[in-house]
Amino acid sequence: MNYIIVSFGAALGGALRYWVSNITYKYLPAYFPYGTLLVNIIGSFILGLIMFNLDQRELINSQLKIFLTIGFCGGFTTFSTFSYETINLFKDSQIFLGFVNILASVLLSLLGILLAYFISKI
Repeated sequence: MNYIIVSFGAALGGALRYWVSNITYKYLPAYFPYGTLLVNIIGSFILGLIMFNLDQRELINSQLKIFLTIGFCGGFTTFSTFSYETINLFKDSQIFLGFVNILASVLLSLLGILLAYFISKI
């Protein structure tokens, strides 16, 4: 049963990731992977809220937790896509943008988790 729960969450997360990325590229230039960066930041924030707020306060059961964390957040965030896009930036001699992508993705995703942690303490 847990596999079905995770699969359903991942399908929803993946579909939302696709939508957010497409919307992002309507407003921001495609030469930098802004869509991937955005979903990783949002996904980190959502995961932080779930774990630091809902889970620690025991407001969700284990099935909802795996649906939201492993399923939805796992399907929504895109570390493998981030890695691929970063390598492509390096291959295209966009070394500076490659490092910007690494630093922004890691630091802003950590900031998303940290922000969720602090919000959950309120």
